[in-house]
Amino acid sequence: MDKQVCLVTGANRGIGKEVALGLAKQGAHVVMVCRNGQQGVAAQQDIQRLANNLHVDLLLADLSSQASVRQLVDTVQSRYTCLHVLINNAGLMLSERAVSVDGLEMTLAVNHLAGFLLTTLLLDLLKRSAPARIINVTSVVHQWGSIHFDDLQLEQGYDIDKAYYQSKLANVLFTYELSRRLGTVGITVNSFDPRMTATDFAKDRKGFAGFMAKVWKPFMNSAETSGENIVHLATSPEFAGVSGQYVVNRKAVKSSSASYDEQAARQLWDMSAALVRLA
Repeated sequence: MDKQVCLVTGANRGIGKEVALGLAKQGAHVVMVCRNGQQGVAAQQDIQRLANNLHVDLLLADLSSQASVRQLVDTVQSRYTCLHVLINNAGLMLSERAVSVDGLEMTLAVNHLAGFLLTTLLLDLLKRSAPARIINVTSVVHQWGSIHFDDLQLEQGYDIDKAYYQSKLANVLFTYELSRRLGTVGITVNSFDPRMTATDFAKDRKGFAGFMAKVWKPFMNSAETSGENIVHLATSPEFAGVSGQYVVNRKAVKSSSASYDEQAARQLWDMSAALVRLA
């Protein structure tokens, strides 16, 4: 990975930080994308010190804003002549419905549309850098999700799980559809499921779900383990040329039956393109 350029979103904490650290330890030129400048700088300095690698850059972006994502793309294209690995890791989970600056349901905006827009706009740079790899971080809960095409913004009855599960299924559908559309251009795209990982991602969950998260925490993967597994997917010769897969730990496995619905994937692609003004 010496000097290869790798971009990681949500890189200031949890799995994202561990991924950035693991890539930096392998000598990659890591581009961290974070929303919070203070936390981002602290994480950047930690990674540079622990990896003994000063080639760790920090770019600030609010992924809930399409204008911010587009500005991020402009910055990446102006600063870097190549991009070998793109890891869409950033995500959120909200107990109450909120809308982005673009008027879109926030969970969908950050967990799916931001990665859709960022990836699509960076495809030319990735193609010029081939072989290149794209990894979309999803979740086991995608298997309980549905794409609510008649109410994608969940205006008719928002629920935290309904929103999150939909966004994670969207990650897998996007992965498979992008892989089909890319064909053999030297870019692989895969989904990664970290399974239950002990981070503070869902720390604000209340009620029974929050209680169960605490009970299960001792049995979860560590952020370090999940980060190492993503780095393996991003760098290992084992996954060179492997595309359109759903990876758990370090093995490609079957995802939910709904995730293989090609008509739904095309419909979601078209709706997503319209929502981010690419159509």
